[in-house]
Amino acid sequence: MKVNIDITEKNRQAVALALNQLLADEHILYNKTRSYHWNIEGASFMEFHKFFEGQYDELADIVDDVAERIRAIGHFAEGRLKEIIKLSSLEEPAVPSDQSAQVANLLADHETIIGKLRKQIKDFDEKYKDTGSSDFVTGLLKQHEKMAWMLRSYLR
Repeated sequence: MKVNIDITEKNRQAVALALNQLLADEHILYNKTRSYHWNIEGASFMEFHKFFEGQYDELADIVDDVAERIRAIGHFAEGRLKEIIKLSSLEEPAVPSDQSAQVANLLADHETIIGKLRKQIKDFDEKYKDTGSSDFVTGLLKQHEKMAWMLRSYLR
């Protein structure tokens, strides 16, 4: 059925592509956080195990929300792993055993996503005339900033 939400198909397509790239990054960050949750070792094992669990639970909700936003603007959300890997700009290095390295790696990914979201807020609103998607990614920006702050507080 035709989508009639006062945004051109060309603009909705551009936003959907950007959101699918974001979705891929969110998937990679979710999987990496979950992997660190499983593979944490050290004196603060339980603290980090629970901390990472809270973060990946929040990321799971974000993944779902991004996919639903893509559907709301009339496009399909990418869920195939091979496509997620192609679309993502985040790396999946070997799992470091050092807690600080894990935290720093996750922090860097959140900060990468934050930078992209800041650009998308403006582009979605001004370039593609999609205020709804601009508002949506503004909310995601706030979530990632909070998660980054929490990760940053473990680093000295």
